Amino acid sequence: MTDRRILVVDDEDNLRTMLVAALKYEGYDVIQAVDGADGLRAVKEHRPDLIVLDVMMPNVDGFAMCRRLRDAGDRTPVIFLTARDSSEDKVEGLRIGGDDYLDKPFNLDELVARVEAVSRRFEREPSSSDTYEVADLVLDDVSHRVTRAGTEISLSPTEYRLLMYLMRNVGRVLSRGQLLENVWGYSADDDPAVVETYIGYVRRKVDAVEPKLIHTVRGAGYTLRAP
Repeated sequence: MTDRRILVVDDEDNLRTMLVAALKYEGYDVIQAVDGADGLRAVKEHRPDLIVLDVMMPNVDGFAMCRRLRDAGDRTPVIFLTARDSSEDKVEGLRIGGDDYLDKPFNLDELVARVEAVSRRFEREPSSSDTYEVADLVLDDVSHRVTRAGTEISLSPTEYRLLMYLMRNVGRVLSRGQLLENVWGYSADDDPAVVETYIGYVRRKVDAVEPKLIHTVRGAGYTLRAP
């Protein structure tokens, strides 16, 4: 059993009912909403620990709901459900603050595994005394603050975890599989596209000034190193 609360937002009654039943069977406290507007109300009322969010819905769709949450400072982890077979949609979902996605149709066991993986990532307690410095890049894990050349950098929770893992392993070449396992909690066999997407996000923020610190090692992975 777990005391974690999951919000399921989907306008398809049959699918929503199956998702709720599957998650309840795993011991989650599950609440549900029929569209994005209903989902926003449920977030305020119930304060879920994680949101399973369909993309294609009437009124307020999944992307719009996630944007509103992130704009309001709400960092509740979001797993998108999408029937769109488009990498652009997946990238957009991650860009606006989603933490994972599943393509419809999917196996309920896979959904439960994704929920558990995302939950584990957000349950990990940060170090209480570590400050990491590489060149003029500083990550203070006490204040959860990142600066480059004295200028603060705003990162999403996933971007922050990825950068911290790179900084904790400064100079080492990290494979996509290592990053998936240690930042996302996934198997190394999962889709590596999420790694490439988030490396791009972090690189645009961290390496907006010279010298570049995040490097791609072709055929091997990524590394963060001082010039």
